[in-house]
Amino acid sequence: MSDLSTRPYLIRAIYEWCSDSGLTPYLAVHVDEHTQVPRSHVKDGEIVLNISSSAVRNLLFGGASFDLLIPVAAVTGIYARETGQGLMFQGGEPDQPPPARAQPGGHQSQAGLRRPQLKIVK
Repeated sequence: MSDLSTRPYLIRAIYEWCSDSGLTPYLAVHVDEHTQVPRSHVKDGEIVLNISSSAVRNLLFGGASFDLLIPVAAVTGIYARETGQGLMFQGGEPDQPPPARAQPGGHQSQAGLRRPQLKIVK
């Protein structure tokens, strides 16, 4: 079983919070060879997009329609334009969990694949 990335869920949660609050959700994206965005709007390898429901209806940039392709791993943040509240992501998330570490004798260690645990702090 592979671990699912939390990033798409967090992006959706902040988007819904912005929409419910009457705020404008902005998406910050790191642009590389895997992203398709209007290059004329890219600054320092990043583009910020207004992704409110009214803005993405026709995806017009400078009056011209444009198809976008934005991998979830390229999203560096999502926030409300009016307040700046939201989430910024640090670094990329691996597509797959790290491989198990080999130990002497050919056994695989699960140390690198442990699931997070919660502890009660009093």
